[in-house]
Amino acid sequence: MIRADRKQRILVVDDMPANIKILGQAIRGRHEVSVATNGRQALNLAFNDPPDLILLDILMPDMDGYETCRRLKDDSRTKDIPIIFVTSKDELEDETLGLELGAVDYITKPFHLPIVLARINTHLRLKLQSDLLEELAKIDALTEIPNRRQFEERLAFEWQRSQRGGHPIGLIMIDIDEFKKYNDFYGHAQGDECLKAVAHCLAREIPRSQDLVARYGGEEFVLVLPDTDVDGTVAVGRRLCQAVDAMNLPHEKSSVVDHVTISVGAAAAIAVAGQSSTELLLLADECLYRAKEGGRNTVWSMVGGPHKDAPP
Repeated sequence: MIRADRKQRILVVDDMPANIKILGQAIRGRHEVSVATNGRQALNLAFNDPPDLILLDILMPDMDGYETCRRLKDDSRTKDIPIIFVTSKDELEDETLGLELGAVDYITKPFHLPIVLARINTHLRLKLQSDLLEELAKIDALTEIPNRRQFEERLAFEWQRSQRGGHPIGLIMIDIDEFKKYNDFYGHAQGDECLKAVAHCLAREIPRSQDLVARYGGEEFVLVLPDTDVDGTVAVGRRLCQAVDAMNLPHEKSSVVDHVTISVGAAAAIAVAGQSSTELLLLADECLYRAKEGGRNTVWSMVGGPHKDAPP
């Protein structure tokens, strides 16, 4: 979760130590500062730990600021970072090129420090607002956990990582058992409370920070488990099934038991070239279907069928 009161980070890129010292001293204390003295060093820092803003000189050896900017804007990790050129190149065509490459501002040397600081603060404020809006766009409004959009982005990322490194990906699909009957009997307001309770329970039970639980739609939830094979995925599914069962939320109209339960489909794969992550999603969905057809309140995996011992 992004905190509005956190210190934002600025990367200062300049091959002149005097310029770095002046800007660094002015910024440090208000913001966190890192420095690079050439374009390649700047790219390495930005790719590995993206800052909130980059102050970029143009006249540098080996790789100039224009090329550095171009590469930053071409990479998905850094394309949205605002870049301010701070340079001695003061011709109109220089400024035009810098802005066409994607920079948000262009300041010529010798610069007036209060103006530089004012522009930095303006662009940092806009960046923070943009980050907050982007985060909100990936959160389900009702349950306050990640939504389908964030799930799809994470699955695509982990699928590519699996293709590169041969790591398995676990995927779990979850459905609240007989939720329509719950809504019909208790009402939609109570149904919303049930969805929130289940979502928060699932979020508490995911084992690692790199795992993602999201609301897929309606009463369905989904989990992405990086570096997890099918046995590990089933183990997580069992724990989730047990945790929801242990909440003991009343469900008088359920044909399974007298409280809220879930059905779980568990699948895992190692991504290979030419294969789509959709295939893993469909497999997990098929396992979920089998869990529901097989009596619900259980975990069904891609191998080994149902795991009826899921609830205590």
